[in-house]
Parts: sequence; C-alpha cells; structure tokens
Amino acid sequence: MKWHLSVAIVLVLIFTGSWGIAQELMAANPKRGQAIYEQLCLRCHGAKLDGKGPEAQFLSSRPADLQSLSSQIKSDWELLIIISHGVLFTPMHAYRDILSEQETRDVLSYIRMIAPFAPIS
Repeated sequence: MKWHLSVAIVLVLIFTGSWGIAQELMAANPKRGQAIYEQLCLRCHGAKLDGKGPEAQFLSSRPADLQSLSSQIKSDWELLIIISHGVLFTPMHAYRDILSEQETRDVLSYIRMIAPFAPIS
C-alpha cells in the first residue's frame, strides 16, 4: 500500500511540474524575448530565424533554421535546454550564465511566436 502511495505522489509531482512549466511559458514576454534575441541570437540565426544571420557564413557549422520543421517539432523543453546549455561541438553558446530563467522563457516565447510548435502527428 505504501508503494502505491509513493508512486501516486511521484506522478502528481511530475504532472504538476509539467503544468508549472506550461504556466511559466504562458507568463513569458515575447516582446522582451525579441529584444534579447536581437542582441544575442540575430547575428547567427538571422532576423527571420532562418539561420542566415550576418555571421552565419563564418561559423564552423550552420546555425539552426528555427523556421524549419526539424526545429518546430522540438518541444519547448528541448529548446529551453538548447538555449541554456548550448550544443556541443557547434558555435551554439550556453546562455544559462548570461540569461535568467525568465529571459530564457522570453526568448523561447519570441521564437514560438514566429515559428510555432508543430508536433508530428
């Protein structure tokens, strides 16, 4: 019986945590996210989020085209991890020490405003 109670508590925490993340994303500000994007991301990812920023041609690997299907099918969580921790062996920087959690969510909300989540069904 105690085992069932423990499992139930863990499940409640998991689902509540997911709901909490969704609520936090809804509280994000895409306007602030746009300003941060323009300051930190535009030079590589471009004004159209297409990976064709002014410095893209000089990078060792192409920046992600955030308008592409391969980017749009990534969950918000995956994109938050990429923004926060970067991508190994690519020029994609980790911004966890530069951006607050709120600023990271704001950038994500701006990206999703331009390139919405498009899950594969």
